[in-house]
Amino acid sequence: NHAQKVNSLERHQDTLLLVFDDCTGNEGVEFEVSNPDFLIDENLNLVPRRDVIDSGDVMFVHGVNVHVDDMAQVTIMGAPSRSPQTLREILGLSDMMPYRSKRSLLVPPMFVPENQRAPFPRLIGKVISSDMKEDHIFRLMGRGADQDPKGVFSINRLTGEVAVSRALDREAIAYYHLQVSTTDLSGRLVEGPVDLDVSVIDQNDNRPVFKEPRYSGEVLEGSPTGTTVMTMTAYDADDPNTDNAVLRYIIVRQLPDKPSPNMFYIDPERGDIVTVIAPHQLDRETLPTTQYELEIVAKDMAGSEVGLTGTATATITITDRNDHAPEFTHSLFQASVNEGSTGVVVNLTVDDRDDPATGAWRAIYSIINGDPNQNFEIQTNLDNNEGMLSVVKPLDYESSMFHTLLIKVENEDPLVPDIVYGPSSTATVYITVMDVNEGPVFFPDPLVVIRRENIPVGSFVAMLNATDPDYLQTQSIRLVKDPADWLIVNPFKGNVTTRAILDRESPHVHNNQYTALFMATDNGSPPASGTGTLIITLEDENDNAPYVFPSVARVCEDAKDMNVVVIGGRDKDIHPNTDPFKIELGKQPGLEKTWKISRINDTHSQIMLLHSLKKANYNLPLVLTDSGIPPISNNTELKVQVCTCRKNRMDCSRAGSIQTNLFIFMHLFALFCGVCFISSYGFI
Repeated sequence: NHAQKVNSLERHQDTLLLVFDDCTGNEGVEFEVSNPDFLIDENLNLVPRRDVIDSGDVMFVHGVNVHVDDMAQVTIMGAPSRSPQTLREILGLSDMMPYRSKRSLLVPPMFVPENQRAPFPRLIGKVISSDMKEDHIFRLMGRGADQDPKGVFSINRLTGEVAVSRALDREAIAYYHLQVSTTDLSGRLVEGPVDLDVSVIDQNDNRPVFKEPRYSGEVLEGSPTGTTVMTMTAYDADDPNTDNAVLRYIIVRQLPDKPSPNMFYIDPERGDIVTVIAPHQLDRETLPTTQYELEIVAKDMAGSEVGLTGTATATITITDRNDHAPEFTHSLFQASVNEGSTGVVVNLTVDDRDDPATGAWRAIYSIINGDPNQNFEIQTNLDNNEGMLSVVKPLDYESSMFHTLLIKVENEDPLVPDIVYGPSSTATVYITVMDVNEGPVFFPDPLVVIRRENIPVGSFVAMLNATDPDYLQTQSIRLVKDPADWLIVNPFKGNVTTRAILDRESPHVHNNQYTALFMATDNGSPPASGTGTLIITLEDENDNAPYVFPSVARVCEDAKDMNVVVIGGRDKDIHPNTDPFKIELGKQPGLEKTWKISRINDTHSQIMLLHSLKKANYNLPLVLTDSGIPPISNNTELKVQVCTCRKNRMDCSRAGSIQTNLFIFMHLFALFCGVCFISSYGFI
């Protein structure tokens, strides 16, 4: 019955018999009462838990099983009046009346099933005012009344009956919080506002939905039975506190269905997919495929027959573990290589049943014997997993014609504990070295010798040593590069002698070293050759006379400063055959009365006039001596021009044989540079 009335219910005295029939025997019916002060006993009696003291209360009784879902409204009428006993009751704050904000306005909670069909409006409850007068009216406020969504609920202004105007959707709005008050006809507030809570009762109108249409998971081959592969998760928008949103998961199909149609199991409540197949059957290399596709169904109503369903697909990949050791396709490999060459000589092939392009398949090769000098190297070809054996240091036929290598292959990933590398994981490689006509080799190269310059023509310089790695080959040596044409070589003995004087000061000598290039050629077919370098470090002899600079100086005829110029000595030789230089006046008589030389340092001296000279050109004889053993002296002259000077201009036009302006400015530049050079040393 959808509307029943209970008159004067007293605890343990009056009950209301409910009639509920699902036409199938009422099996598994569950009842829910909206008022916690009432319950439904086993005989379908509505029984109060306490004394009922309030009239006009509205409650709902909800009955549901797998066949039917229905609700009845119950109104309590005619309860005896009772005077307040406590201050809380007088103020309307009794625990028995949590929904009353004022003593005279009674507002029970109300419940509305979602998805109701017409006709509308439908009565859902009633608000009672004990102080209601003829000029008083009820007013309903809040979301669903005068706020969006407006007009969902309405209240009879005179009776207080609350009605719903259209079907509700719990998944859109599950709870409405309204307020009820009474006013007079002028709108003045009389009672309230009092809260009115309307709950939307859920119907199973939403199917379970998986978060993703396709799920992917992986499981390692050989995993123990019960290994969790992945978790499937679906969502139901219905009320999570009802069976409408209680989901159960099942596997309805497995493709392929070999070796067993039930290789996997899904936990019906959690959605965890685990392995059922035995570990030895979960072998990636023997299974018909490495990917299995499961069709998963999620059903609400805790999986009952009337539950709604949602479907998703789970793809499970059987991943590889390193349970197969790589094995060489042959126990013996052979190759040949020319001596003196490098590069790949042979590709070693292996078989591995594990998943390609994984660490369980990729091979690592190593040479474990037969390569004491590290002439060989082996690397993995990432495209085909072959081992590329290369020569990295050239081989010598004359040293060894054969090489025997022992090669081992392993995987990047370690093998599983019960698998080991066997004899097939090693192989032998025979390398035959082919003879090639090699060119002669000079030793040492370069050959460095020390010789003094100016040694006599025909003197011995060096003995070249050119040897041929090939047996029974003879060599001849010839000069390839001799910039100064100083040397000659015996083509068969290799002794180098001089054919001209060695000069350390030659432009062909750099940093005291002279370099010559030789070539040795054998009598092979075709002939082979090799080159070698001879470096001669030349020791210096005092064979160059020193000279002065600058060679020209100028002075004004009326100059008060008698310092003419600072001159320096230079020498093409090197120490100790150079400075300190000794600079003196020539031996001509009377020079010391006009000229004076004062030593400044090891390389420079000051030329001074002892009295003024008339405008003319003068040649001052000088003697310049180095410090070599024995020393070398050079009798030279310093040209001194005495010129007329006016207003910072020097006129030397009548100074004799030095006529051209270019020559004058060149010597002026030399003079000034000489003075500047001395100034930089702090002498002037």
